[in-house]
Amino acid sequence: MKRGINRFTESLRFSSDLRNLRALYMKIGFNLLLWTGHVTDENFPLIEKLKAAGYDGVEIPIFDVSDPSHFAKIGRVLKDNGLEATAVTVLPDEEHNAISPVAANRQGAIDHLKKVIDCAHQANVHTLVGPYYQVLGNFTGKYPSETELDNAASVHRAIAPIAEAAGIKCGIEALNRFESHLLNTMEQASSYVKRVNHPNFGTMYDTFHANIEEKCPFAAIDTVFASGKLNHVHISENDRGTPGRGHINITEQIQHLKKIGYDGWMTIEAFGGSLPDLAAATRVWRDFFPSTEQVYLEGIDLIKKSWNS
Repeated sequence: MKRGINRFTESLRFSSDLRNLRALYMKIGFNLLLWTGHVTDENFPLIEKLKAAGYDGVEIPIFDVSDPSHFAKIGRVLKDNGLEATAVTVLPDEEHNAISPVAANRQGAIDHLKKVIDCAHQANVHTLVGPYYQVLGNFTGKYPSETELDNAASVHRAIAPIAEAAGIKCGIEALNRFESHLLNTMEQASSYVKRVNHPNFGTMYDTFHANIEEKCPFAAIDTVFASGKLNHVHISENDRGTPGRGHINITEQIQHLKKIGYDGWMTIEAFGGSLPDLAAATRVWRDFFPSTEQVYLEGIDLIKKSWNS
């Protein structure tokens, strides 16, 4: 009897160790777009503050691709602070548009994304996320066509192996209907990943966009997780402000992600009105928080408590 109890106790201990080990794999990041669209020396003190707050890494915006060596400097600063990196990017204009009917524009998208990948590689980025399939805010007024989907897929089939060779996973992002029309839901994103059909090409989940587009966030999470290609998660409140101070059930969604076995990045994405170009793209005209410190301090606390509860 005693031997049986000891075995049971050891089993419980082993299960607990496995849960703790799995918890170690989840990493918490913060998207630097709250402060800038192009990280420079003046932003480096923010990196130190995020490290001090307990973050595992940051998400670097890669919009200006003119100087890859600049991103190598960012990578060195992150390494010196013991932080890892993911990155976010977009397609800048029609001449670099993956869904364009014009072949030269699609080639422009490939050329641009090659430069993005080079910059990301210089900064030791693990995962490249974002809606890099169409120009933000450009709409046809129609449901995405098979031609548009095929055009984008041809671009991503070209860049997925290049990213893989650089050690970077792709996580394409479905946006809400007010920002793009090609991919809005997790069902669409998962279907698109199958269309691209490359082992290095996956998608991501964003609590803000799901709040607008999905009937049920938990079903949406299950849909994309079942695809085996959930490469990233954005934690973002309904007003783009401080996570936990809006109406999205973020805690329950984090708990659900843990329950089903997600163990990747959870990166906080918040926006303010300080960057006019970004404000125009995201439709954020004012700040939704008294300070950026509130966003990153309360945000990490929310994720940790939710994950460990």
